[in-house]
Amino acid sequence: MADNGGQGARDQVDEALARLERDGIQHVRFELPDMHGSARSKQVPIERFAASAREGVNMYGGIVALDTASHVISGTLYNEEVKYKDQTLRPDLATLASVPWLDGMAKVICDTEWEDGTPLHAAPRGVARRMLERAAELGFGIESAHEYEFYVLDRETHQPLFGGVHIFNNLRNDHLPAIRAVVDGLREAGIPMLTANAEYAPSQYELVYRHDEGMAGLDNAFTFKNGVKEIVQHAGYTATFMGKPSASSAGSGCHYHISLLDKESGQSAFYDPDNPNDMTPTLRHFVQGLIDHGAACTALFNPTPNCYRRLTPHTFAPSNVSWGEEDRSAMVRIKQPGSPGMHVEMRASSAISNPYLCAAGTLACGLLGLSEQRSLVTQSDGPSEDDPSLPPFPANLEAALAALEADKAMVELLGEEFVTVFTTMKRAELARFNAHVTQWERDEYIELY
Repeated sequence: MADNGGQGARDQVDEALARLERDGIQHVRFELPDMHGSARSKQVPIERFAASAREGVNMYGGIVALDTASHVISGTLYNEEVKYKDQTLRPDLATLASVPWLDGMAKVICDTEWEDGTPLHAAPRGVARRMLERAAELGFGIESAHEYEFYVLDRETHQPLFGGVHIFNNLRNDHLPAIRAVVDGLREAGIPMLTANAEYAPSQYELVYRHDEGMAGLDNAFTFKNGVKEIVQHAGYTATFMGKPSASSAGSGCHYHISLLDKESGQSAFYDPDNPNDMTPTLRHFVQGLIDHGAACTALFNPTPNCYRRLTPHTFAPSNVSWGEEDRSAMVRIKQPGSPGMHVEMRASSAISNPYLCAAGTLACGLLGLSEQRSLVTQSDGPSEDDPSLPPFPANLEAALAALEADKAMVELLGEEFVTVFTTMKRAELARFNAHVTQWERDEYIELY
């Protein structure tokens, strides 16, 4: 958590204020990543920035535990259990940046604590930080990036803006000026953009940015997703990261690319030409950890009932717990095998997943693998999705939540407070989902039965 006391912190705030005033900033958003990866914020005028940065900003403490409809969920530890009291947002000034698509606006990502300084241990950014700290204790830094697919849809009908399958086609890449606006806006906001293209399905896109170290890589993903939503909305459309917005179209995934770095040398801890297949024991144990504990983190990677419609064979999405070198059908794909750039691509996450929890789950699995040091199982001869011997993912969100709770090592590493808040909130969402009567049921049963 950011240091908010002492002369050094005061100097940091003064320097930040001077920069904001120099850039013509009039308002600053203090943003808190919620359990779903959305930004919940309070906005302060520039004349209140210094005081807010030093003293923190009050916000209702249960915000982290609201469900997808922003319902207050009983039993999530942060509501009636604490008399619905406030939390304090503490800005991480390293994340202070302009919001180029809003005139005179800047933002800063915050951590959160109770009035006595105790962190809200279920806050997703805090969960991810604990995994980064655990990796550091073992001598590793991380370098990572989330690679997202998303749809741009008509705001009123939620239908695609063009038809057909046109992946990489120039005419579709530049069909929507909003995509160029997204790329340019994110570049100005400090996201190191690399490529942009139309994806497989109508009105689906993929924008890619460069890896970054530590928390910066995770914060980039948070800014990217919320930035895409805002910029596309300002252009008159709706951007959605929903895992499977249509039964007849491709799902949207989040492919999480991650490398461990030796903290002393700064070099990859995954590549060594003197080891079999150039894979270090660190990489082998890390991947085996994902094989052994990946099912327990499926709920973090796929946090809504809809996500499980995407995890089917022959859709460029994984359907079982698996790994393979350059295998696009595997849960864990080894990218650039045999080269210094070799790294892990964890492909199980839906695009709707929280970037901090996607990273935390991946790291937690890998760190448990480093601790347990089990031998890496053999990869499949062909595509992993065609290997019937491999264990499937949990079939639905309820099974995934049960798998998380059953993995005691995972619960201990992520923290019991987080697991309680997350599973309680998600089961409340499931209860609403299961009580809903769908249009399919009405169409199927009303007239004939």
